[in-house]
Amino acid sequence: MRRTPGAAAVGAAALVLVAATGAHAEGRGDVRVTKTVVNGGKNVTVGTSSTVRYPITVTVKDDSGVKGITDLSTFNKTNGYGFATWDGDSSCVKRSATVSVCTGTMTIGPGWIADSDDIDSNRVAGVWQVNATVKAKDGDYWISDHIAEYKVKRASRLTTVIAPTRVAQGTKVTVSGKLSRADWEDLKYHGFSGQEVRLQYKKAGTAHYRTVKTVRTGSAGRLSTKVTVTAAGSWRWYFPGTTTTARIVSAGDAVGLR
Repeated sequence: MRRTPGAAAVGAAALVLVAATGAHAEGRGDVRVTKTVVNGGKNVTVGTSSTVRYPITVTVKDDSGVKGITDLSTFNKTNGYGFATWDGDSSCVKRSATVSVCTGTMTIGPGWIADSDDIDSNRVAGVWQVNATVKAKDGDYWISDHIAEYKVKRASRLTTVIAPTRVAQGTKVTVSGKLSRADWEDLKYHGFSGQEVRLQYKKAGTAHYRTVKTVRTGSAGRLSTKVTVTAAGSWRWYFPGTTTTARIVSAGDAVGLR
């Protein structure tokens, strides 16, 4: 089973319980979904406060012409839970007499994520699927499950601190930082331990960072390592992300020579 918040119940306690079905396609006539793109092909990243809205674009074909989307839903493909809502509106752009591209917008409000399910909401991060029902102008309709997959990820934060920031050439300095990620239950950021994070360096006057070592986060997501300063430049941490947590790059912190 999956729980989804009612479309008008942003932040509300009212919930709609919907049975998660197996992958299938059924309906009447020749109307079909031929292509689906979620959020322009990018991951959907959700933090702890800002409402997230993203498009699901469906290409539909029917010999009589396309009327539009009549139902649109999305949820975690493994456990069947989802907290994105669709307000029922969609717009279609006619590409030909038989093909239209229709778009519906999904909305996620972090404030009501925890009320949308009866499990740890963080388990809902990961690979999601899309279901849609489309209708043709002649009354044909088609119910399609699992027409696309994409990832919904927990937002992350990453900091870099270097001390000292002005040293003699050949001096060792400590580069520290912290990796944290959004918790959708308490709407706070908590340290993310046990993750490999890349330390990157950019020499002053150059354009690009390069990875110099990989460090694993410790307790509470903390990072610390020592490097030898051979020239003025900037250091930063880069976390490539996981299936459930977004990638992130920290701001650079500079070290100068004295």
